[in-house]
Amino acid sequence: MKNKFFSILLVLVLVLAGITVKPVEAGAYATPFTTSITYQNVGDGPATITLMFYAESTANPITINLPELAKMAGTSIYVGSVGDISSGFKGSAVMSSNQPVVATMVQVAAANSAVKVRPLSNGFAGGSSYVLVPTVLKALYDYNSLVSVQNVDTATLDYRLVFVPVTGAPITVNTNQVPAGATKYYDLGVMSAIPAGFNGSLQVYATKTGGTDAGLVVASAMEMAINGNTAYAFEGTNLFANKIYMPSAMCKYGGKNDSSYAVQNTTDAPVDVTVKYSNGVDDGPYTLAAGAKKSFVACNATDPGFIGSATIEATGAIVAMGKIYGGGLSTAFLGFTAGASKVALPYVRWTTAHWTDGTRQRSYIAIQNVGADLAEGAVVVKYYDKNGVLVDTKTLPAIPAGGKVNSTPEGLMGGEFGYYADNTYGGSAVVEGPAGSQLAVVVRIQQVVGTSAAAEDYSGIAIQ
Repeated sequence: MKNKFFSILLVLVLVLAGITVKPVEAGAYATPFTTSITYQNVGDGPATITLMFYAESTANPITINLPELAKMAGTSIYVGSVGDISSGFKGSAVMSSNQPVVATMVQVAAANSAVKVRPLSNGFAGGSSYVLVPTVLKALYDYNSLVSVQNVDTATLDYRLVFVPVTGAPITVNTNQVPAGATKYYDLGVMSAIPAGFNGSLQVYATKTGGTDAGLVVASAMEMAINGNTAYAFEGTNLFANKIYMPSAMCKYGGKNDSSYAVQNTTDAPVDVTVKYSNGVDDGPYTLAAGAKKSFVACNATDPGFIGSATIEATGAIVAMGKIYGGGLSTAFLGFTAGASKVALPYVRWTTAHWTDGTRQRSYIAIQNVGADLAEGAVVVKYYDKNGVLVDTKTLPAIPAGGKVNSTPEGLMGGEFGYYADNTYGGSAVVEGPAGSQLAVVVRIQQVVGTSAAAEDYSGIAIQ
C-alpha cells in the first residue's frame, strides 16, 4: 500500500467570500460561501496527503501538503485560511493520499451572514463520461441552481449539457476545451439559454476535445434561495438502478418537517415509478418520459406525523435525490442504488453546552438496512476523535429488511464531540455491519437559529 496513491475529486462549488459574481439580491443565492474540506483517513496506517487546487477553467494547480493524518482520524482544512489561494477563488481540488481517504465539503457563509445553513456534498473516487443531476431550477420555488462540472481526465474535454424540463423540449449547452483538472460552473440564474421558471434535470456528456472518445467528469450542484436563507448541495451521479433507497422520509414530523424526492428517468424510453414508504403506503405508479423527472411529496401519500424511510422502484433505471424541508430545514441527499457493510462518516459533531446558543452543531445519523434482516447487535457505530482514537462503540437494535434506525454521539467527550478546548475540530464515525450486509446512511448536521433551525444532509461513504 505504500506505493499506491488514492485520489478524491473535490468540486468546491464556491470558495472564499471576498467577491461574488452574482446579482445583488437578498438571500442565499447572493451569499458567497467558503469551503471547508472535512476528511477522514479510513486506511490501515498514517496518511500522507497532498491537495491540489484548480481555479475555474485553468490547468495549473496550487499544490499544498497537508499534515500527516493518523489512522481513522478526521480533520478539516478551511480553504479561506490557505495562504496561496487568493480571495475570490472559485474552482475544484484533487486530494491524493497513500491511504484511502473520504471527504465531505462544507460550504460556510460569513459568521455575520443571515445564512446559517452549511451545504454539504461528498468528494468522488472517480469520474464518468455520463453524469446526471436529478434536479435543477431557475427562479422557481425561490431557488436557483449552480452546477459545477470537473474534468477529472488527463485530457482536455468538451462538455454537452442537456437540460431536460418537466415539460417541453430539452435545451443543449456546449462547452469546449475544458483543461484537465479544471471545473466549469453553470449558474442557472444568469444563463440566458435557460428560461425563468425552469424545472427539470440535467444530463452531462463528456468527450475528449477533437474526437469522440469518452472523457471523465464529476458534477455537484447547489440550490440556493433567491430571497430566503436556505440552501443545500448534492452530488451528480453515474450510478443508476431500478431500485433506489431513501433513508429519510417524513410528513409533518414534529408538525413541520416534510420530505420530497426528485426522481429522474435515465433511459431513452418511458418508465413507471412508484415510491414505497416504510409505513406500507405506496405512491404510484407514475409514468416518466425519457430523461424526465417527477417530484414525489411524502405528504401527498402519507399521514401527518410520519417518519421513516422509502424505496423507489421503477421499470427502468432511475436516479433520485431527497429533500427534507420545513421548520428551517433545507437538506438534500442522493438516493442509494445499494448499501455497504462499512460506511464512513467524516463529519460528525455533537454539542450540549452550545446547542441553544446556535454556535455549535449536532449530527443525527439515519441508517437504513437495504439488505436482509439484521439481528440486534449486528450493526455498530464507532465514533472517533480528531486523532483517530476510538471514543465509543454504540450497538444498534435489530434492523429488519428495509427498516431504519438512528444513532448520535450524544454524551461523548463530555457532551462536546468533535469540539476541543484549543478551538480545533474533528470527529468522525464508521457504521459497521456483518460481511455482506447492505447499509445506506445519511447524516443530518443541524444547529439552532433563533427559534428555528438550519440543517443539511450528506450521504455516508462506502469503505472498500
